Amino acid sequence: MNDIQVFNLTCEYQINPLGLDVKKPRVSWKTHSDKRGTLQIAYQIQVSQTENNFQNPLWDTGYTETDQSIHIEYGGPDLASFTRYYYRVKVWDNHGRESEWSEVAWWETALFELEEWKAKWITPNPEEIDPATKAAFLLRKEFLLKDNITSARIYATGVGLYEISINGERVGNDLLTPGWTSYSKRIQYQTYDVTSQLKGQSNAVGIMVADGWFKGNLAWEGKRNLYGEKRGVLLQLLVRYQDGTEEVIVTDESWKTSTGPILYSEIYHGETYDARLEQGGWSEPSFYDAKWKHVIVHDIPLTKLVAQENNPTRVTETIKPQSVFVTPAGDTVLDMGQNMVGRMRFTVDAKAGTKIILNHAEILDNDGNIYFGNLRTAKQKVEYITKGEGPETYAPYFTFQGFRYVKVEGYPDQENGLSLDHFLGEVIHSDMLPTGEFECSNPMVNQLQKNIQWGQRGNFVDVPTDCPQRDERLGWTGDAQVFIRTALFNYHGGPFFTKWLRDLEADQLPDGGVPFVIPNVIDGHSSAAWGDAAVICPWTVYLSYGDKRILEEQYTSMKAWVEYIRSQGDNEFAWNTGFHFGDWLALDAKEDSYFGATPNELVATAFYAYSTQLLRDTANVLNNAEDVKEYTDLLNQIKKHYRDEFITPLGRLAVSTQTAHVLTLMFDLVVDKVKERVAKDLNEMILENDYHLQTGFVGTPYLNLTLSDNGYHETAMKLLLQESYPSWLYPVTKGATTIWEHWDGLKEDGSFWSDDMNSFNHYAYGAIGDWMYRVVAGLNMDESEPAYKKILIQPEIGGREMTYARASHNSMYGQIVSAWNITHEQIRIEVEIPVNTTAHIFLPNAKIEDVVESDITLKEATGIINLLQKENGVSIVVGSGSYHFMYTNERGLKQIYSDDSRIIDLLAGEETKEILEAFVPGISNPNGVLASLRIQPIKKLLDHPMAKVNREKLNKLIGKLNSIEFELDTVKQ
Repeated sequence: MNDIQVFNLTCEYQINPLGLDVKKPRVSWKTHSDKRGTLQIAYQIQVSQTENNFQNPLWDTGYTETDQSIHIEYGGPDLASFTRYYYRVKVWDNHGRESEWSEVAWWETALFELEEWKAKWITPNPEEIDPATKAAFLLRKEFLLKDNITSARIYATGVGLYEISINGERVGNDLLTPGWTSYSKRIQYQTYDVTSQLKGQSNAVGIMVADGWFKGNLAWEGKRNLYGEKRGVLLQLLVRYQDGTEEVIVTDESWKTSTGPILYSEIYHGETYDARLEQGGWSEPSFYDAKWKHVIVHDIPLTKLVAQENNPTRVTETIKPQSVFVTPAGDTVLDMGQNMVGRMRFTVDAKAGTKIILNHAEILDNDGNIYFGNLRTAKQKVEYITKGEGPETYAPYFTFQGFRYVKVEGYPDQENGLSLDHFLGEVIHSDMLPTGEFECSNPMVNQLQKNIQWGQRGNFVDVPTDCPQRDERLGWTGDAQVFIRTALFNYHGGPFFTKWLRDLEADQLPDGGVPFVIPNVIDGHSSAAWGDAAVICPWTVYLSYGDKRILEEQYTSMKAWVEYIRSQGDNEFAWNTGFHFGDWLALDAKEDSYFGATPNELVATAFYAYSTQLLRDTANVLNNAEDVKEYTDLLNQIKKHYRDEFITPLGRLAVSTQTAHVLTLMFDLVVDKVKERVAKDLNEMILENDYHLQTGFVGTPYLNLTLSDNGYHETAMKLLLQESYPSWLYPVTKGATTIWEHWDGLKEDGSFWSDDMNSFNHYAYGAIGDWMYRVVAGLNMDESEPAYKKILIQPEIGGREMTYARASHNSMYGQIVSAWNITHEQIRIEVEIPVNTTAHIFLPNAKIEDVVESDITLKEATGIINLLQKENGVSIVVGSGSYHFMYTNERGLKQIYSDDSRIIDLLAGEETKEILEAFVPGISNPNGVLASLRIQPIKKLLDHPMAKVNREKLNKLIGKLNSIEFELDTVKQ
C-alpha cells in the first residue's frame, strides 16, 4: 500500500452522480498521507468513456503543477448526453512522492439539449377525470423490449409529487420528487437507473402523482393551485442494447390513467388511503386497463426543465416509539422520544373497512394531553382503511409531518394496549452527508447540539423551511441566512443551497427586490436581513466549499439586491423606507408585538453595509476591479452615515438595545475607542440583565460572537450556560429535542406562547452552533483561503463548568478536529489537519519551553512550520497531521495551591461538617482538620489520603460562605 493515497473522488459535490446537466462538471478529491506536513504539488486527471481502459483517455491533464484539489473543471471535448464518464486522479506531494491512481469514479450526463426530449407532458383528460379531484392519479403504459439490455435510464418529473414503478417494483428511493422549485420558471427532473428492473418482451411502467407543492394548499390563507390547476407527468425511458441499438419509451397520448387508493394527499394536512381501492398489478404488464381513462398533452414548456440539483429527499433514519400511554383525555398516544419530521409506517391485520387514524403533534399540554393548537389549520392527519386480506403495511406517500407524539384511533384492540413493534417512525429530509460534530463536558450543551442538528434535519426538506408542522413550512430567507454557517458545518449543503439560490434568483423581482420566502408563494418582499440572503448565502457557500462558481452564478442577483437597497428613499447611503421585520421576536418588543425595539432604520442600514461589504468581497474574488472600487466607496459612505446617525458625539450608540450593539460590532460599523465603548456597553447590558439575552432573530445569531471577539468571552459562556428563561438551555430544561421558535414556547407554569406562532422545531436560534464550533471548540478558517485551506485552531479554553470541548468537520480537504481538555494541572489540545492544508494553532497561556507535542518538545516535533511565543500564549503554524499538545495549567495550579488566609479564616468560622464531608467523605474529625487549615495551606488537605475532591461542590460552598468568587478559572488575590 502506498503511503500517499487519493480517495473520496466527487463530481459536483457528489459521489458518482447519475444525471448531470452540467456541461463542465468539477471534480474534487481528498488525500491520505502517513507523513505530517503533506502538501499536493501536482495532479493528473484522466477521463475516459471506458471504465477499465485509460490508454486513450478522452481528457488527460498530464502532470499539472498546482496545489488545487477541489473544483477542478473538466476541460476536455464537449460532453454528450446520456453518457457515463469515468475518471481517476493521481497526485505528487512535497515529500517527493507520487501516488498510485485512485479508484475509478464516474459521473453520468442527462439531457443537455431541448430537442433530446422526445416525451410529452401528459395529464388525465379533464372530460373523464376532474383535474380538481383530491385523489392521486395513476398513469400507466405497457411496452415491448428486446433481449440483451445493457442499460436503461428513466428521465422523469411531475407537476405535483410523483412516484414511479416498473413491473410492479418501485423505482429508486427518493421521496417528494421532483422537489419544490419555482415551478413557473424551473422544474427539476430526476434520473433513474432501471436496468435491473426491465426484461425482454413485455414490460409496464406506472406513475402516481399527487398535488404536492405544485397545486396543493400552501401558506396559512388556504391558497391552492398557485402554480397550476392540472397535475402532469413527463417520462422518457432510454434503453440500450448489446448490439448498440437504442429504444425510447415516452409519455404521450397512448398512456392510460385512473385514480386509485390515495383519496387525498396534502403537504400540511396528511393523506387518506383506502386499501380496498388498490388495483393490484396496475404497473405490471398484462394488467386489464380497458376501463381506464385517456390522457391529453399538458401545456407545460420543456424549457423549464433542469436536472436534479440538490440532494434527494429520502428516509435517512428509523425510530421506534419509546412508549405508548393513555392521556387524561382518554387518547392513546405514541411517544417517539424525539421531535422528528417524516412519517409513521405501521402494520395492521384487521377486517376490511377498518379505519385507522393517526394525528401528529409536537408536544403535550400541562395536563398531559396531546396538543394540536400550534398547528393552526394544518391537520397532520393520516387515515388508512384496510382491505382485510391479512397483515398490511402502510406509510404515507406524498406528505410529511412534524411530530413527537402520535394519537392513534381505530387500531384493532387498542384499548388493550398497542404493540410498539407495529409502528415505526421514518425520518425524512434532504439526504445531506453529515459533516460536523460538537461535544463538551456539559451534558445540556450536548443536548443543545443535538437539538440544532435535529432542527436542521427537520427543516431541510428540499428547501430550508422555517418549521415543519403548521400551515407554513416555507423557505423564509431570513431564517436561512442566519443559520447557514451553522448548517454548512453540520451537513454538506453545497447542492442544497445551490438549488435554493437558483430559485431565489428566479423569483427575484425585476427591480432586485427579494421575496420573503423562496420559492415565493406569499405577498411581500425585501425586508432587511431577509432579502440579504441573496448575498449572505452564496458568500457563505463560497467560504465553506471554495465554490467560486456559485459566486459567478449569483453575482447578478447579489448586485441587484444591493442596488435595490441603494435605490430606496432619497439617501443612497441609508435604508430608512419600506417594511421590515426588524429584530423579529426580540424580547424587548412592546407587549403583544412581534417586532423588537431596535429601530428598523438601524437594522436595515447595518445589513445594507454588510451586504455591500460581501458584494465588494465577491467582486474581488471574481477579479472585477471596477466593482471593487465602486462598492468599497459605497461601503465607506454607508458606514459614515451610520456613525453620523447612530453614534453620539461622546462615542456611545444612541440606541440602547442589545441587538443594536451586536449589529454595530458584528458588521464593523465602528472602530477603535468607539468600538471598545460599544462592546463594553453591550457587556454591561448583559450583566445588568443577569446574564440573559433580549435579542430576536436578527441579533441572536451574532450575540456571542461579538462578545467573544471583543474580549467578553466569559460573558458569552455564561449566556450559553444560562438555564433560566430566556436562554438556549431553558428549552433543554423543559425536555426540548429541537430548537424552539420562541424562547418560552413552553412557559415555566406549563402554559404555551400564543398558538398563532409557536413552533417547537424552528432552527433560527440554533445559529449559536456557529459560535460553539468556531470559538468554544476553536475550529475556524482563515477566510482569505476558503474551504478550510488555511485552518485556524484558536479555542477559548475553560469557563465555568466546561472542562472539555471537541469539534470535528469533514471539509472539502478532509477531517479537521479541534479538541481541548483542562484539569487543575494540565491543558491538552488535540488537533487533526487534513492533507494539502495548513493550520495556525494558538495555545492559550502556554510557554514554548513548557509545551510537549506527542511527548517531545515543540522544537523537536515534525510538521511545525513556525513557532512564536506571544504574551498570552504560543502561536504555531503546522502542516497536515494529528498533533497532541500538553502543557501545565499554571493558572489552575496557582489557584489550587495558594494559601489564601482570608478564605481559611472564613471557613473556620462556619459550620464545618458539611463542607469537609463534601471534601473528604467519611472524615472522622472535621473540626480538627479545619483547625489545621489555620496553619496549613489548602494543598495539604488536597494531599489527604482520604481526599475525594469534589471541587465543584466545594467552590459553591466557598462562594456561599465568603460572598466572593473562587472559581477554577479565576484567581482573586
